Amino acid sequence: MIDALPPQSPPPAPTARMRETAEAFEASFLAQMLKPMFDGLKTDGMFGGGQGEETWRGFMIEAMAKQTVQAGGIGLADQVVAQMLKMQEQSQ
Repeated sequence: MIDALPPQSPPPAPTARMRETAEAFEASFLAQMLKPMFDGLKTDGMFGGGQGEETWRGFMIEAMAKQTVQAGGIGLADQVVAQMLKMQEQSQ
Protein backbone atom coordinates (compact mmCIF):
# COMPACT_ATOMS: atom_id res chain seq x y z
CA MET A 1 0.00 0.00 0.00
CA ILE A 2 1.25 3.46 -0.88
CA ASP A 3 1.26 6.02 1.88
CA ALA A 4 -0.14 9.37 0.89
CA LEU A 5 2.14 12.33 1.29
CA PRO A 6 0.98 14.88 3.84
CA PRO A 7 -0.45 17.99 2.22
CA GLN A 8 2.06 20.79 1.98
CA SER A 9 1.13 24.36 2.50
CA PRO A 10 1.52 26.58 -0.56
CA PRO A 11 4.56 28.83 -0.63
CA PRO A 12 3.97 32.11 1.17
CA ALA A 13 2.86 34.99 -1.00
CA PRO A 14 4.83 38.22 -0.86
CA THR A 15 3.20 40.68 1.42
CA ALA A 16 2.84 44.38 0.73
CA ARG A 17 5.27 45.08 3.56
CA MET A 18 7.91 42.81 2.00
CA ARG A 19 7.52 44.58 -1.31
CA GLU A 20 7.67 48.02 0.32
CA THR A 21 10.84 47.07 2.21
CA ALA A 22 12.47 45.66 -0.92
CA GLU A 23 11.64 48.79 -2.93
CA ALA A 24 13.00 51.02 -0.16
CA PHE A 25 16.21 49.00 -0.23
CA GLU A 26 16.44 49.33 -4.01
CA ALA A 27 15.87 53.09 -3.79
CA SER A 28 18.59 53.40 -1.15
CA PHE A 29 20.97 51.36 -3.31
CA LEU A 30 20.23 53.48 -6.38
CA ALA A 31 20.72 56.71 -4.43
CA GLN A 32 24.16 55.50 -3.34
CA MET A 33 25.01 54.63 -6.94
CA LEU A 34 23.78 57.99 -8.26
CA LYS A 35 25.56 60.11 -5.65
CA PRO A 36 29.07 59.93 -7.18
CA MET A 37 27.64 61.07 -10.50
CA PHE A 38 26.82 64.46 -8.96
CA ASP A 39 29.86 64.90 -6.69
CA GLY A 40 32.00 66.67 -9.25
CA LEU A 41 29.35 69.11 -10.51
CA LYS A 42 29.90 72.77 -9.79
CA THR A 43 26.91 74.78 -8.62
CA ASP A 44 28.23 78.19 -9.59
CA GLY A 45 27.97 79.88 -12.94
CA MET A 46 25.16 81.29 -14.96
CA PHE A 47 22.82 78.28 -14.71
CA GLY A 48 24.08 76.86 -11.43
CA GLY A 49 21.89 76.71 -8.37
CA GLY A 50 24.58 77.95 -6.01
CA GLN A 51 24.62 76.97 -2.36
CA GLY A 52 20.94 75.98 -2.43
CA GLU A 53 21.51 73.40 -5.13
CA GLU A 54 24.43 71.95 -3.24
CA THR A 55 22.39 71.84 -0.02
CA TRP A 56 19.36 70.11 -1.53
CA ARG A 57 21.21 67.81 -3.95
CA GLY A 58 20.87 64.79 -1.64
CA PHE A 59 17.09 65.14 -1.61
CA MET A 60 17.04 65.37 -5.39
CA ILE A 61 19.13 62.20 -5.68
CA GLU A 62 16.80 60.34 -3.30
CA ALA A 63 13.77 61.52 -5.28
CA MET A 64 15.38 60.36 -8.53
CA ALA A 65 16.10 56.95 -7.01
CA LYS A 66 12.52 56.56 -5.70
CA GLN A 67 11.11 57.60 -9.07
CA THR A 68 13.34 55.06 -10.81
CA VAL A 69 12.03 52.32 -8.51
CA GLN A 70 8.41 53.38 -9.15
CA ALA A 71 9.07 53.19 -12.89
CA GLY A 72 10.26 49.59 -12.59
CA GLY A 73 13.72 49.99 -11.15
CA ILE A 74 16.60 47.72 -12.01
CA GLY A 75 15.04 44.51 -10.72
CA LEU A 76 16.77 44.53 -7.35
CA ALA A 77 13.51 44.71 -5.38
CA ASP A 78 12.24 41.57 -7.14
CA GLN A 79 15.39 39.70 -6.14
CA VAL A 80 15.14 40.91 -2.55
CA VAL A 81 11.50 39.78 -2.30
CA ALA A 82 12.46 36.38 -3.73
CA GLN A 83 15.20 36.00 -1.13
CA MET A 84 12.84 37.07 1.66
CA LEU A 85 10.35 34.42 0.56
CA LYS A 86 13.09 31.79 0.37
CA MET A 87 14.23 32.65 3.89
CA GLN A 88 10.64 32.54 5.14
CA GLU A 89 10.10 29.09 3.60
CA GLN A 90 13.29 27.77 5.18
CA SER A 91 12.25 28.96 8.62
CA GLN A 92 8.99 26.98 8.50
